[in-house]
Amino acid sequence: MITDGFAYVAVLIFLAAVLVTLEKKTGWKFFRFIPAVVLLYLISMLLCTLGVWDMEATKPAYSALKNSLTYAMVFTMLLRCDIRKVIKLGPKMLIGFFSASVTIVIGFVVAFILMKGVIGANAWMGLGALCGSWLGGSGNMVAVQAALNISEADMGYALVIDSIDYSIWVMFLLWAINLAPKFNKWTKADTTILDEVSNRLEDEAKLNTSPVTFQSLLLLIGTALVVSTIGQNVGVALNGAVPFLDKATWTILFITVLGLVGAVSPLGKTAGSAEVSNLLLYCVIALLASRASLLELGDAPAWILTGFIILAIHCVLMLGLSKLLKIDMFTGAVASLANIGGTASAPVLAGTYSGSLVPVGILMALLGYVIGTPLGILTAHIMQLFA
Repeated sequence: MITDGFAYVAVLIFLAAVLVTLEKKTGWKFFRFIPAVVLLYLISMLLCTLGVWDMEATKPAYSALKNSLTYAMVFTMLLRCDIRKVIKLGPKMLIGFFSASVTIVIGFVVAFILMKGVIGANAWMGLGALCGSWLGGSGNMVAVQAALNISEADMGYALVIDSIDYSIWVMFLLWAINLAPKFNKWTKADTTILDEVSNRLEDEAKLNTSPVTFQSLLLLIGTALVVSTIGQNVGVALNGAVPFLDKATWTILFITVLGLVGAVSPLGKTAGSAEVSNLLLYCVIALLASRASLLELGDAPAWILTGFIILAIHCVLMLGLSKLLKIDMFTGAVASLANIGGTASAPVLAGTYSGSLVPVGILMALLGYVIGTPLGILTAHIMQLFA
């Protein structure tokens, strides 16, 4: 049994390194259905269940690192989201994206009301974390968890839904591509603007060829850690001055603002922010899962059903809005996956329509990073009203 905090963290990071290497180097189809980040969570939970490390002895290391790394991750994640580029998506695509966001929020609230008798009145916390993920990405889920102080067990439920329900939703959207001509005819959508925006974004992407260097990585990591430290102190100060939000929520919101400001500064052009944010994400995911036992997931089937209810409500409402607003299949599907899947899958779906549309999928997913955390927290509190 591991009792040393450093050894505990070292094992978790090594496990993440092995899984990412296998995913990148082997090309196993297995990873299409269970990505390395999900497998990392599940294996870390299994090791916790088997008692590989002493929970009390390693708790100081966990407590010292988890929130600090989360805040650093949020900052570097947002450095990629230049709001000026997002605006270039055009009104129709932004309307499509936010339509997907709103219908997902409605899905969460309705599903919680329907299922709270089965999954528990306190399930709004775990669902709030999942909502952060389904509006942005795994980083937002972790940020919401930190802001609301959600238990590791509830986070385990959230990840089970995020893995199983999300995978089926991706497969459904990939299948639905074949229906695009009929769908666009049904909604009477015009794709002219979409093609123009896509070509413009692709031309801009070709101009950005900055390499990832030792200097850029060190600058990003150092800045992110300092911002995390400052943000936590500001969060405490703001909580003392304006106590209607707790210090964790204030910290997340403050760092979100700093990240968006940094994105339009020279720092936002520094290559490597994606690599650094992913590195921090895997570290935080491993830490979270290391405190959750698989024995605590007895109600997983009910949670999985809740996830499907959310997706069903989202799908029905998006169909109605697509017809009403004349949204084409590409915009609706990629907007949905930009929310639910993030940067890992939205560009893939966009690329199946056309390689020139990949930048659109990326920008939509990056916009999800911006709204995922605050809307996830808001949705959690809305669900709490019905608990």
